[in-house]
Amino acid sequence: MVNKPELLCPAGNPNAMKIAFAYGADAVYAGEPRYSLRVRNNSFTLQNMGEAIAYAHSHNKRFYVVVNIAPHNAKLTHFVEHMAQIVALKPDALIVSDPGVIMLLRQHFPEQALHLSVQANTINWAALKFWQQQGIERVILSRELSLKEIKEMRQQVPDLELEVFVHGALCMAYSGRCLLSGYMNKRDPNQGACTNACRWGYQVHEAKEDAVGQYVPTNHPDPVLLGDPKQPDDLMLLDEDLHGSYIMNSKDLRAIDLVPDLVSIGVHSLKIEGRTKSDYYVARTAQVYRRAIDDAAAGKPFDPQLLDDLNGMANRGFTHGFLQRHSPQDLQNYQRSHSEGEQLLIGQFIEQVGSNRYLIDVKNGFNVGDTVLLMSPSGNQSFNLETLENEHGEAIIRAPGSGYRVIVQTTLPLAERDIPYSLLVKQ
Repeated sequence: MVNKPELLCPAGNPNAMKIAFAYGADAVYAGEPRYSLRVRNNSFTLQNMGEAIAYAHSHNKRFYVVVNIAPHNAKLTHFVEHMAQIVALKPDALIVSDPGVIMLLRQHFPEQALHLSVQANTINWAALKFWQQQGIERVILSRELSLKEIKEMRQQVPDLELEVFVHGALCMAYSGRCLLSGYMNKRDPNQGACTNACRWGYQVHEAKEDAVGQYVPTNHPDPVLLGDPKQPDDLMLLDEDLHGSYIMNSKDLRAIDLVPDLVSIGVHSLKIEGRTKSDYYVARTAQVYRRAIDDAAAGKPFDPQLLDDLNGMANRGFTHGFLQRHSPQDLQNYQRSHSEGEQLLIGQFIEQVGSNRYLIDVKNGFNVGDTVLLMSPSGNQSFNLETLENEHGEAIIRAPGSGYRVIVQTTLPLAERDIPYSLLVKQ
């Protein structure tokens, strides 16, 4: 029987969770309010997390709670007491990384399933066996592994669940091992406060020391060379172009065309990164990877159209990361740190107001005559927007932007169950 891996999607908020499920996710992962690595961008509370877990289970879906910070002593003071409230909500698993946290959870909540976070940087089969002995049911493998290495790990430890990242942002360091954000602006990545300083655009300035020992720019136009004092003849040019200097700015991971390989290896779960991304990102990636997984499990050849479906999304350029070996130029984006993409979310459907007519909540401005893509869990439709009305049914030519509601007419009707999860995208 062909393995059919779980599609695991990010849920930065309860609505993103519902959208992920509507577009094909088997499970979602969400940050625990205090102990996950997305504490700065997390709308989950104890109350709505309980409601979200209940919603997932009522739809035969799974909900994993992320508890993966590297806690200092102070963070452990009320840890067990706080986690008792989370465990009582009956999540399908807790995603953990710190050995002390794992020990405390095993001691106080022995029945709670634990998944090992990518922050633990598991890169060999011996580590898999070690964590299995500690009661870990699933290991989220390090992003720095190749397909060949994953296959060997699967063969060496066949009775442990493996999870692999297939889409989303990549880190310039081993996941969780970076201190750059903490150094640059006192936001510790290992405490959930990373500001992605590695992606910023930097400018090169030559400087000199002033009378009080401070370094001030000289505005000198000459290039700057960096080098190790022990190797004075081996210098590296640090320069910039009109975009700036991007020396640690990784491209984004996109491994959808490798899904057939991962399915054949027997990976249990394919994971999409992005708890801070938009609901549209969640919907689109879930929809496209759902198709790839289903096709691979059915023995169908990979459809190259799926690559194009993801190309239109905001991205920093795509790479296979370490799953397939590349030259550094294929991994690093030297031109820009910001995301670019042709598709733009312009509205979310609210309700039906007539025959093929729907009220939508505007997210970005658009005009009559635009070509749009209507995404729904049951399928997509592309059409030219020939008419547009305001909430009162009066003809208009432009939806100005966020904060407005307008009425659009589609070429085909939407299923009633799809309306709350349907999105309008400008192509």
